[in-house]
Amino acid sequence: MQRKPIDLTRLGTLRCAIEPEPRLDMDGEVRRDRDGNALWVTSVAVRQLESRAVDTFDVVTPLKPTGLTEGGEVKITNLWANDWEIDGRKGVSFRADAITPAPVSAPAVSGGTSAGASSARGKGGAE
Repeated sequence: MQRKPIDLTRLGTLRCAIEPEPRLDMDGEVRRDRDGNALWVTSVAVRQLESRAVDTFDVVTPLKPTGLTEGGEVKITNLWANDWEIDGRKGVSFRADAITPAPVSAPAVSGGTSAGASSARGKGGAE
């Protein structure tokens, strides 16, 4: 199996498509990593920068991501793609150290707030 790091700066906005669920084995038991941590799977959607196309993929993490909501923007830490092949079937799985809600950027403020402007008008009328 070959592990390939994914350069997230080349992707568009990442959003939670389906909230985290335990990753189960064929018997319905929760899968665990080598350290005994339960594995979690989260579906992530990404819009390609050059087009209107949206792709979704499942990302496995060793700890349950918290604070995610469907449709909410997310940040993925240390994402890797892993090629796999079992019984003539093959594909790619994705693994990350963590998935967290993306930090919300504050909107730009220009020239003061409307609350400040209305209180100034109120003072001017009282004098």
